[in-house]
Amino acid sequence: MVETQEPSKAAVKTEKPVTSEPAAATPSTKNSDSSQASARQKALQLGRILGLASEAHYRPSTASITERAQFRVQKQLNQHQQNLETIFALALNYTPSDVTGVELDPDWRYQFFKMAEQIHNRKMQDLWARILSSEIVNPGQFSLRTLAVLTQLTQREAQMFEKALAIASRFNNESRFKLMTGYRLTGGLKHYFRQSSNTGLNLSQFGLPYSSILTLVGAGILHKSEFETGVLDSASPISLSFGVEVIKRTPRNKHLLLTYYRFTPVGDELCQLLHATSDKNYIAALGQLLDKDFSKQ
Repeated sequence: MVETQEPSKAAVKTEKPVTSEPAAATPSTKNSDSSQASARQKALQLGRILGLASEAHYRPSTASITERAQFRVQKQLNQHQQNLETIFALALNYTPSDVTGVELDPDWRYQFFKMAEQIHNRKMQDLWARILSSEIVNPGQFSLRTLAVLTQLTQREAQMFEKALAIASRFNNESRFKLMTGYRLTGGLKHYFRQSSNTGLNLSQFGLPYSSILTLVGAGILHKSEFETGVLDSASPISLSFGVEVIKRTPRNKHLLLTYYRFTPVGDELCQLLHATSDKNYIAALGQLLDKDFSKQ
């Protein structure tokens, strides 16, 4: 709530609070689709959410600034309480009754609920519920650093993360996921007859453009640079596991290595929460790409 400056010592005036009465409709708004609210209507809706506009039994125009502040704070507390109750109820549904639970670390528990009360989106609340359930069964899986990142994660960024998981795989027997982008030829006779030593996929074809990768990097989920596996043993087959589907290939020469993006430690922890369906088009495209210099098993 913004107040005006005092015009004089003799007459002190306070700016009237915002009311929720909409302005008269203009011809353009009358002809618009009634299902789409105007920007002003959206702003007024925001005022109600924040406790800055009129409601059934509350009129800011008749309340003092102290009363308006108390109303706004109470509305916020009510929303925080509702958020916690929703997350807790969801967590109960995910927590099994046939395994032994453990006491949560008091500091972790305090920070968790302090952050969780600010989570309003239903899908994000579901993620927080899964974290709480997992920690009760097996504590230490999710650090406070991961929780802090999760509080900043928007629904749009979460969708990008799901896209990334849909094309993520485990290399050989490793437990961590990687986003395979292709491979590189490091030497040999073929190396001199190719315009480029790199052979890769355009991830934007599978819903993950470079802008999304940069967003996930900025969110602390992906490392910025591409990584390499190191030169592969031509006598040893490799496997890329996408859940039930697995790509198995053997390098045709001793000058090949795979390139990939890697999740950060925070990203690795968050990977435990989501169970994205693997992108079959990506799996097929990656298999065809590898067939140029790898043999099928």
